[in-house]
Amino acid sequence: MLGQQQRLHTQFHKIVDAVLYGLAFFLAHLLRENWDLEVFGGTAEIEPFYNYAWLLLVVMPMGPLALEWQGYYRRADYSRRMGVWQLIRTGAILPVVVILILFLLKDMLSRSVIILFGGMSVAVMVAKEGVIWWWRRSRWGQAQAQRRFILVGTQKDNERFLREMRRRSSWGFRVVAELDLNREPVETLIGRLHEHSANGVVLNAAHAFFGQIEKAVQICELEGVEAWLMADFFKTQISRTMVDTLVDRPTLVFRSTPEESWEGVAKRLCDVAVASFLLLSTSWLFGLVAVLIKLTSPGPVYFRQSRSGLNGQPFTMYKFRSMTTDAEQRRHELERLNEMSGPVFKLSQDPRVTRVGYWLRRYSIDELPQLWNVLRGEMSLVGPRPLPVDEVKRFDDLAHRRRLSVKPGLTCLWQISGRNNVTNFNDWVRLDLEYIDNWSLWLDLKILVWTIPVVIQGTGAK
Repeated sequence: MLGQQQRLHTQFHKIVDAVLYGLAFFLAHLLRENWDLEVFGGTAEIEPFYNYAWLLLVVMPMGPLALEWQGYYRRADYSRRMGVWQLIRTGAILPVVVILILFLLKDMLSRSVIILFGGMSVAVMVAKEGVIWWWRRSRWGQAQAQRRFILVGTQKDNERFLREMRRRSSWGFRVVAELDLNREPVETLIGRLHEHSANGVVLNAAHAFFGQIEKAVQICELEGVEAWLMADFFKTQISRTMVDTLVDRPTLVFRSTPEESWEGVAKRLCDVAVASFLLLSTSWLFGLVAVLIKLTSPGPVYFRQSRSGLNGQPFTMYKFRSMTTDAEQRRHELERLNEMSGPVFKLSQDPRVTRVGYWLRRYSIDELPQLWNVLRGEMSLVGPRPLPVDEVKRFDDLAHRRRLSVKPGLTCLWQISGRNNVTNFNDWVRLDLEYIDNWSLWLDLKILVWTIPVVIQGTGAK
C-alpha cells in the first residue's frame, strides 16, 4: 500500500475508533442505567447520560491517541494477537483517565459506568477487529480491495521486488504480469495493460533504463493508468525516501531524521507548556540557588557556554555555575584524567566543582536554566545533550554529526541509561542515534517519566 493511501487508511480508522470509544461509553452508561443494583458499591441511583456527555470530548480522542502511542496503527500485517493486547491496555488506561478528570473537576460518576466502560471499549474494538479480519478474507472483500499491477524492470529487479512483497504486508496488491526490459521492448506494455485490465504499473528499474522508463510513464499517462516509480536507484543506508515539490517540480527527499509532522508540532507545544510551568513553579528555587552560589564562591550565578544546536548551529546554553570561575583555564591540566573516550571531556571527581556545585550536579539542578533555552526554541525537553562547539569540531567520525540532526534536549536515553557507566563516546552516540531513529511522542514521554527517579536518586549525574 502506498504511503499516502496508508495515511488515509489510518486516519479513517482513527475516526471510526473515536466513534466506537464514544459508543462504548454510552453503552456502559445505558447498561448501568437499566441495572437496578450497583454491584461495585455506592448508590444504585444514576444521573441521565446527558449530564456526562461532555466526557465524550475526553474518551473519543484519547482512545485513538493511546492506540497510536502503542503502535496499534503501525502493526506489521495487522497482527491480531498484538492488536488485542493493545486494545486491552487501552481499555485499562481510559477508565484511569476518566477517574483523573472527574477527580480534578470534583465531579462524580457511578463506578460501575467507569469499569463497564473499560470492558465495553475492549469488546467493541475487538468486534471491529473481527469484522475487518473477516472482510479482508472474504471473496467480496478481496475483490473490492485488490488492485492489479504490472511489474516493469529487469528480471533481477522484478524478482527482488516480489521477494520483498511476500515478506511484507501485500494485502490488496497483486502482480498480474511482468515485463523484462532486457528482453522485451517497453512498447509491449500497451498490450499487457489491455490484456490484464491493470490498475497500475510499478516501474522497478535501475537508472540505466531511464529512457525506457520515461516511455512507460508516457504510455501509462495516455492509458489513464497509475505509474509508480520505485525511487531506490540511489543506494542509501538509513535514509528514507520521500516525494515532495520544490518550485513546483517533483523532488525526491532523502531523510534520515524524523520528518515534519503533527507529532513534531505537538512536541514543540509540550516543550513550551512544560518549560513555562516549570520556570514559574521553580522560581523560588532559582532565587535560593542564586543566593547559595553567591555566598559560597565568588563569580556569576550563571554559567554561559557556546554549544552546538540543531545541525551544529551554535547557541548560548545556560546553567547554574557549579565550578570555580577559572574552570576553563584549568581544564588543560586535567585532560590526562579524562574518563570518556573520544572528543568529550568527563571527570567524575572534578576538583573544579564547588561544594554547592556538587549538590547542584548530583540532582541536576544546575540544568534548570536550560528551560529558558527550551522556551527560546534552541533546545527541547528530550533530545541528545548539547556538546560544546570545540568538542563537536573534534568529531573524528562524520556519522557522529547525525546526533546534531535534531534539537538538543535536557534529557535523553544516555541521561537515563546510567551515564556514569558510559565511558565510550561511541556508546553515547549509539544511544542518541537510537533515539533519533525511533523517535515518537510516546518515546519522549517514557524518557521524561524515567528521568524523574534518576534525578531524585541522583544516579544520573556526573
